[in-house]
Amino acid sequence: MPIKAALTEQSFDTRWLSLRRPFQQAVPKAWRSWLTDSGSLTQRLVKLSHGDFRVEVVRQGWFRPTRSEANALNMCHRQFALVREVQLIGNGQAWVYARSIIPAKTLTGSQRQLRMLGNRSLGSLLFTDKTMRRDPLQVSQLRLLDKQQVWARRSVFYLSDKPLLVSEVFLPQLLKVN
Repeated sequence: MPIKAALTEQSFDTRWLSLRRPFQQAVPKAWRSWLTDSGSLTQRLVKLSHGDFRVEVVRQGWFRPTRSEANALNMCHRQFALVREVQLIGNGQAWVYARSIIPAKTLTGSQRQLRMLGNRSLGSLLFTDKTMRRDPLQVSQLRLLDKQQVWARRSVFYLSDKPLLVSEVFLPQLLKVN
């Protein structure tokens, strides 16, 4: 089943937990380093794929974030935001499904470029911006429509003190190359 068909908006409107000690122990060991790594996921995937890496845009447009996403960004849940969903593909396989929520107020000044990323990785922009800071990671286990469970993480990034939320869903194929 294609990942877009398996993940719905409701998948992201779930309970997200801080990655503190007791919960961290509940995460399978195989996924811990992926969920806790605070560096650039893009760089890690490029290295793992030996450069055979690409970003495929699944959907981008103005939509309402889920209530959980709006709360994380301190925005009204009825407001629209730029929602970008992509697959991060290494060695021809989708390894990560990412969903970014960018409030309209964030898309001003030099952050206007976030509207036109195309097939470029958001991470390549975030981790080269000197104003970037990041809130602590949160994790969750999402249930796909086929009842399979996958691990995900999310965090709010700030560029020039303007927020955006990035959620990353780690797909089972990723463990096959580790």
